Amino acid sequence: MDRFASITAFVRVVEAGGFTAAARHLDLSPTMISNHVQELEDRLGARLLNRTTRRVSLTEIGREYYEHAVRILADLDESDRAAGALQATPRGRLRVHCHPSLARFIAPVVSAYLREYSEVSVDLRRGDQMIDLLEEEFDMAVRPYMPPDSGLIVRRLADWRHVLCCSRSYLETHPEPLSPADLSAHNCIRHPFYPFGEDWHFTDPAGRPLTVRVTGNLLTSDTEMLRVAVTAGLGMTLVAPFNIDQELRTGAVVPLLRNFQTPEFSIAAVYPHRRYMPAKLRVFIDALAQRFAGRDWLNREAAALPQ
Repeated sequence: MDRFASITAFVRVVEAGGFTAAARHLDLSPTMISNHVQELEDRLGARLLNRTTRRVSLTEIGREYYEHAVRILADLDESDRAAGALQATPRGRLRVHCHPSLARFIAPVVSAYLREYSEVSVDLRRGDQMIDLLEEEFDMAVRPYMPPDSGLIVRRLADWRHVLCCSRSYLETHPEPLSPADLSAHNCIRHPFYPFGEDWHFTDPAGRPLTVRVTGNLLTSDTEMLRVAVTAGLGMTLVAPFNIDQELRTGAVVPLLRNFQTPEFSIAAVYPHRRYMPAKLRVFIDALAQRFAGRDWLNREAAALPQ
């Protein structure tokens, strides 16, 4: 039999003054209550209750065991209440891992979240590469790309396409490309983690896929270095719109080949479990989704406008 059920039955018999009253309280038969107490006594090798036809009473061992059992049940009740509270209201520490390029979008969400919920703390870390959330004990991660199938739960926050762009000063000394094929004659600033390496992919206005092999004198995984280099006129680049949106809005850089689409990607919140998600995580992900809602990064005309 279940040990917890046996302890509960024993405590209820003592508090109710008999097996029949305890059975009514627990919605069980008197025989089942008796079996639970007997199983507990057999496990302990000691009699806990003196039984007569009129009443039951505690033995000396039973009295001491009862005191411990009451504390155990009270602690379990308190644990249940605490767990329920964690499911209802954000509490405890939330560990979030995010890609550096998304930190400035997440920071306002974290600040508002901490102002709203005084019983929660946030541990926010940044990194380019996806981590093992369970091994490193993170509650969630926010990535600019959908992760490969890994058993993680994924919530899509926003869709986007890379923007091909360069500075106005670069166009003063280099011809503007009219098709992706023209990029082979330009200095192209590349990101090593771009999914297709040195082969940049496009779709022409008729829906036909195009691929061009590009070269350049700068390869960097640092998005700030990439932004500075393209703004300074070093060359052309394919960049996520959220990494260069301010320069697009001010005209410091200009989008190119607007009639040619780049592949579509998604910013995603990823976390290990869907069932029994604690309130601290559920509320934070909902706040992230609201933060990203309505951002149109799929077309490069919209990417050049204020968000």
